[in-house]
Amino acid sequence: MKLPEHFRSMSMTTIAAGEHFVTRRKEVVKTLLGSCVAVCLFDPKNRVIGMNHFLLPADRVRADEVMATRAGFYGINAMELLINAMLKKQAERRFMQAKVFGGGNVLKPKDGLNQAYEIGRINIEFVREFLQREHLPIVTEDVGGQHGRVIYFDATDYSVYRSLIDSTQERTVRVRETQLLHRAEEQVKQEGDNVQIWNEDDV
Repeated sequence: MKLPEHFRSMSMTTIAAGEHFVTRRKEVVKTLLGSCVAVCLFDPKNRVIGMNHFLLPADRVRADEVMATRAGFYGINAMELLINAMLKKQAERRFMQAKVFGGGNVLKPKDGLNQAYEIGRINIEFVREFLQREHLPIVTEDVGGQHGRVIYFDATDYSVYRSLIDSTQERTVRVRETQLLHRAEEQVKQEGDNVQIWNEDDV
């Protein structure tokens, strides 16, 4: 993917899992996604943009789908943090629109994670439901598939430039996400009864 020439003269901020960034300036926000999801939120009326990057939907999730922990990186928190940060920059909810990326199926059995987790799918379902519930329209999405993505969010016109990652980047993403997920599993063991896990029958 060839990036626009005007990117050369713009400040670029890169965010990782668990982070978000909001600006009113003409900047570019970048992130590298595997099974994680990033939401590019923007208010074209007040010219505010923001992006987050989350690993899991919430700390109360189905026990048969994904581990539950109180570590960071949760979509439910990431979305609230992003929206609140946008509001502090004088954005207005009624003008906010979203572009959604990520949720690729990049983790493999040899990574030592249960394939039933389907983390990418769960993240996609979560963010769609959240944005619909909050009446924040999704104007563009590029989600799912078998590959990770690099995305660049351009504050000048709210465009998002996306490319699929190469094999080297894919290994980097898999190692990083696997480490984060194993760390989350370890926290489950340490927290024990303090962690709330619910099953389908509890609903």
